[in-house]
Amino acid sequence: MHVLAVRFDLRLPGTRSLKQKRAVVRPVVDGIRHRFGVSVAEVDHLEAWQRAAVGVAVVAASPGRAEEVVAAVERFVWSFPELEVIGTQRSWLDTA
Repeated sequence: MHVLAVRFDLRLPGTRSLKQKRAVVRPVVDGIRHRFGVSVAEVDHLEAWQRAAVGVAVVAASPGRAEEVVAAVERFVWSFPELEVIGTQRSWLDTA
């Protein structure tokens, strides 16, 4: 079993309230969950209007498959014009 966790740090330049922020972040989180069947949550900057951090965890039978899924998730996140990806962090979790 191989577990790859990824954190996306996002900037939301067009948002002016937490309500607007949720309207941008929710489709990203829900889309990742439904399209890729992975665990996903907003993990940081919960009270900041123009920042968000989304965490994703992928469990796969092989490291290559985990990398494939993460690459697809990254393309999906980058497809949203209303947000900017300002950083990503990948972490392999020890499953031994």
